[in-house]
Amino acid sequence: MRSNVYVFCFLVLSLTVQAQSPFVPLNADYYHLIDRLEIRQNRWADGFHSTVKPYNRQSIIQLTDSLLSHPGRNFSDSDYFNFDYLRNDSWEWVDPNDSTQVDPFTKHLRTPFAPGDSREPILKHFYHKKADLYSLQTPDIDLHINPALYVGLGIENTSGDALASNQRLMFVNTRGLEIRGSIGRKLGFYTFFSDTQASYPEYIRQYGRIYSGDSTNSAPGEGFIKPFGSNGAVDYLSARGYITLNTLKVINIQFGHDRNFFGNGFRSLLLSDNAPASLFLKLTTRLGKRIQYTNLFSSLQNKQQPLPAGDHLIPQKFTAIHHLSVNINDHMNLGVFEAEVFSRDRLDISYLNPIILYRYVESSQGSADNALIGLDFKANFLSQFLVYTQIMIDEFRLKALREGKGDWTNKFAIQLGAKYIDAFNVPNLDLQTEFNLARPFTYSHERSATVNSGQTNYANYNQPLAHPLGANFLEGIGIVRYQQKRLTGNGIFGIMMYGADPANDLNYGGNILKDYNGRVRNEGNFIGQGRKTIITYLDLRASYMLRHNIFLEGRYMYRFQDSQYRPDSYTDQTASFGLRWNMPYRNWVF
Repeated sequence: MRSNVYVFCFLVLSLTVQAQSPFVPLNADYYHLIDRLEIRQNRWADGFHSTVKPYNRQSIIQLTDSLLSHPGRNFSDSDYFNFDYLRNDSWEWVDPNDSTQVDPFTKHLRTPFAPGDSREPILKHFYHKKADLYSLQTPDIDLHINPALYVGLGIENTSGDALASNQRLMFVNTRGLEIRGSIGRKLGFYTFFSDTQASYPEYIRQYGRIYSGDSTNSAPGEGFIKPFGSNGAVDYLSARGYITLNTLKVINIQFGHDRNFFGNGFRSLLLSDNAPASLFLKLTTRLGKRIQYTNLFSSLQNKQQPLPAGDHLIPQKFTAIHHLSVNINDHMNLGVFEAEVFSRDRLDISYLNPIILYRYVESSQGSADNALIGLDFKANFLSQFLVYTQIMIDEFRLKALREGKGDWTNKFAIQLGAKYIDAFNVPNLDLQTEFNLARPFTYSHERSATVNSGQTNYANYNQPLAHPLGANFLEGIGIVRYQQKRLTGNGIFGIMMYGADPANDLNYGGNILKDYNGRVRNEGNFIGQGRKTIITYLDLRASYMLRHNIFLEGRYMYRFQDSQYRPDSYTDQTASFGLRWNMPYRNWVF
């Protein structure tokens, strides 16, 4: 009987499937280009709600079509370069009769090409399209195959009271393969896998000591990691993949293993791409252009719970998330977010109801699950500005907040930010500022007789699902971006203040992996309590696009950690250069 139901559901879906596009992998540099186009348009994009990432390729092409249909806009040469770049990258969704390649005022001077065509294919079959090593497009299948490569060398200098001045060689060596496409333009698919050996800076190894208990094997955003050599280098595999389809015309279904992001800032306090990829099912329902409702169900790994002797299977935990995004008008958007982290020996189907308040489900079952709610808001104006905010509430008592006694139960996080593109009327000079805070014990949860350690905190594979610092912190960030066609410069300046735990058996609320029942006190809690630590950093990067998605880049980073405990204070400076081919740059700054 059950199998017949499954077959029936599959047939119904098959009859109603619509054309579907794979999604563009999360990439801060790439997504900045899309977000600035939406700001320039001075209204929200028609094909997607930009708070929820990733975006699908077809919708990105729709956005460029909308902007290019108004040639009177004052676009710079770099803007037209970006139009070409985005359209070449998703050429399969560009109208075959499209002729908006290059600057529309000079396109008549060039020989017409089909969308994405390369002028110099290699051996006729390779790089026939600028973006793809190999591509195949027939009525039955659309296929894109690309290599992935990231190689780089650098030098790190560290100095501090407990660290003797030390110079160390850093390197990264990543090789991989990316395949995407669609079957009959109805079922989209994507897969990526890579093998990496790398040596990372001291602060990343220190981060690993906090969140994985291992200061030698650490790579943020990755899962299983092995040591490589004898100098603190690491070796790990990465893999992502999913299938996606549209059904009932307004519902997109995506199932696979990847990261998701809710927010408009450099960080997200709701759900970020900081933690490793996870298995998920996502339902996205579009009701016209103004309303988008997203359901995200994920299976996570809990590395905190000790494994029984002879057992190597990492315990699971689950999250159920839904997010409602409403375009109030062309310039304002409001979002409502709710997440539930729960632990069972199996998936609890009570949380699979896509249109119910999860907090009610938790209470009605008498469970000890972890409920979080949030709000996000953004507004664009004058074709140059975007302001945005997020509020995440883990637990909140208004009476205790008014009393001002620092009650531990007031657990929340706040983000405020702004973007200013073409700043001071300088084309392609973009500025961004952002402020984040999280009170002590936010995102953490308890261990009880029925809930094992780590089963309900807001983390995956011992890494926070929101901000990399966890909780008990203040942060201010300033970002400058400038582009001249193929050449791009990025600068990030940040100041962070957080409270570290002086000992493993003390909990001041910063490490979200710890049981909040082990807190030092119930009242008198404040941000930065514990061992106060202030971090100042400057991250400068220049990159040049040699060919489509092939980047040569150099980077310099200065990071100073000032701790109340002098042995934990040190300076970390790194200088590196590298070559990226179909690989995103990851901003590991914290």
